[in-house]
Amino acid sequence: MFTTNYLESSRKQFEYYKLLGEKAISQLGDEDLLWQFNPESNSISIMVKHLVGNMLSRWTNFLTEDGEKPWRQRDEEFEANINNKTALLEEWEKGWSCLFEALDSIDEGNFDQLVYIRNQGHSITEAIQRQLAHYAYHVGQIVFTARMVKGSEWQSLSIPKNASAAYNEEKFAQEKKRQHFSDEYLKGGEGK
Repeated sequence: MFTTNYLESSRKQFEYYKLLGEKAISQLGDEDLLWQFNPESNSISIMVKHLVGNMLSRWTNFLTEDGEKPWRQRDEEFEANINNKTALLEEWEKGWSCLFEALDSIDEGNFDQLVYIRNQGHSITEAIQRQLAHYAYHVGQIVFTARMVKGSEWQSLSIPKNASAAYNEEKFAQEKKRQHFSDEYLKGGEGK
């Protein structure tokens, strides 16, 4: 039971962060993907490239190979060479598909095995938590950067300013129920 609940909850969290990134990127043009706050910061294009490189390395053959693959070129992930939204989203999808396929391979029979990242043993739970935190960190950067690029044209991905009271009133008017916070958001609603 724990395994199923944990994996379902983790998957929903990953789906939520994937959707947040996509909603931020959807508000941008091709040139916006390359915008940098300063020469030392990363553009959204670079952040996506890094996320995808990490996902492909960590989740390919997740149960049988070290998560840091010998073919990964991590330093190259920080060179901007994806300059249009179509190519960026194709890469984005490759990374997330690899992750979700790996999550689907976990079951009661293999949940207790160790997986390795740079020769450091992790329980399945630890490995998932490590990556969930890493991806949330970078998706937050993507959202923040997109918000800086769009300025006053930014469409909020959360509860807009000065709308918290109305949002809470709506939520507390509903009956209590068991539900993952992202369910409404992932189904196209505005659950934040």
